[in-house]
Amino acid sequence: MRQLLYISSATPDAAVDVGIILSASMRNNRRDGVTGLLWTDERRFLQVLEGESGAVQAVFDRIGRDPRHRGIVVLHDRAIAVREFGSWDMARRGRNDTADAFDTRMRHHLAAASPTVRGTFEGLIAARRAA
Repeated sequence: MRQLLYISSATPDAAVDVGIILSASMRNNRRDGVTGLLWTDERRFLQVLEGESGAVQAVFDRIGRDPRHRGIVVLHDRAIAVREFGSWDMARRGRNDTADAFDTRMRHHLAAASPTVRGTFEGLIAARRAA
């Protein structure tokens, strides 16, 4: 199996409806056997994808062709023996979520993740909190 972690930004002035993106991602990833975690503040996306190498590559290729994304940077790409995210989760701060509640939920999702993945997500959480 393969695990790929990337970050990207929404294209300026792009009509980004995160609800539609999340719905399509959940449907496609369930169909393709891809799991992981997506963090978004609706302008930045940090995502880890897990699954069979070809399926992960197909998802990443779709993301790369999506005109709503820019500045896509792979942070790590490695072989894994077991999934760190056994079910697909979409982490998104809702309008009524406090920053603390969202951060707690993210840390729960990341509890079984490798130090690299956990550190990357926690670094983004810390940067957001410091801003």
